[in-house]
Amino acid sequence: MKTPRILASLALVTALGACSTSTQEDNESQNSTTPAASSSPAATHEAPEETSQEAAPQQDIRAMAASVLMPPVTNYDDAKAKLDAGVGGLFIPSWADPNLLQEEGRDINALRQEVGRDFEVSIDFEGGRVQRFSEILGEYPAPQQMAAERSPQEVEQLAHEIGTSLKAHGINVDFAPVLDVDGNGLEVVGDRSFSTDPVQAGEYGAAFARGLDSAGVKAVFKHFPGHGRASGDTHLAEAVTPPLEELEGHEFIPFKTALPQAPNAALMMGHLAVPGLGDGQTPASILPEAYGLARETLQYDGPIYTDDIGGMKAIADSHPLADAVVTSLNAGADMPLWSTEGDINAVIDAVVGAVDQGRLPLERLADAARHVSAPPAGAAPEPAQD
Repeated sequence: MKTPRILASLALVTALGACSTSTQEDNESQNSTTPAASSSPAATHEAPEETSQEAAPQQDIRAMAASVLMPPVTNYDDAKAKLDAGVGGLFIPSWADPNLLQEEGRDINALRQEVGRDFEVSIDFEGGRVQRFSEILGEYPAPQQMAAERSPQEVEQLAHEIGTSLKAHGINVDFAPVLDVDGNGLEVVGDRSFSTDPVQAGEYGAAFARGLDSAGVKAVFKHFPGHGRASGDTHLAEAVTPPLEELEGHEFIPFKTALPQAPNAALMMGHLAVPGLGDGQTPASILPEAYGLARETLQYDGPIYTDDIGGMKAIADSHPLADAVVTSLNAGADMPLWSTEGDINAVIDAVVGAVDQGRLPLERLADAARHVSAPPAGAAPEPAQD
């Protein structure tokens, strides 16, 4: 939930953006007989953008910058300090203090009462080998096993149980389910995938997402544009998918299948390089063309999270944390997340500095804040009962 100050800033930037567009159109119309004047980008873009940044107070820009960040937290005091800095989300890595989930008076639920505002708390909880703090949150089978032994309706009910446990412990965002199609023998995918069949992977993924949603937890489909047939593990090194033209008939199918069936779910952008997309070498999480692809191909207008930009070598080996945050936001990410320790105020400073220097348009930052703060499309129905 955004503060009134941030909401007012969003409205201001939106209004200024509309004025800038109108001014540009008027200028182009007036200069239609003088091509030299109308062809200059500076004549139509630089002044309106500068006006927008000057009109938004600096403290509002800083608040907006903080609101789209999701840093990791290790304990209650660390979480409180980052919320005090204004972040809109917290990520719970596997090495966080378990008391953050269970110590009365110093858990996430207590933190919400102390801070006095809502915020996102996320975790990786897929079932199987990726289910953090299962001794507290519960033990569940891997997605591959779920699909082998249960119907989609039964998986929806199981995910409702998972979501109920997460929500009771203060978690309202689950970076699950995986929609990657297992197909290249990659250990990083394997039984985390529901199926080797793209349509079935999408059907089960949608069921899982609906189950979480019915418990009040946002599901996040991952890892677009698809990790199943990539050349390696992005945790360890750069990884390349098959060419873009091959993804349409395979990797994209689960996402196209699942999103219409689970409209409240969000999307995670992976660190995968795609031949034929952009320069074919830059990871999707920091590539503008990848975000454009997600918006256009999937007809998706909700929030897009990055995969971990601090702890995964496909990004971390070439981009320091603050640079990765700014670069991903500029590319089209709405909420960068990371698992590594870092000075949260230094990261916020880097985002604000990028806006001040014109490297990150204020309108792009405002667009990210709008996506993060937008309410879900609608409440999901209760999970089907057998």
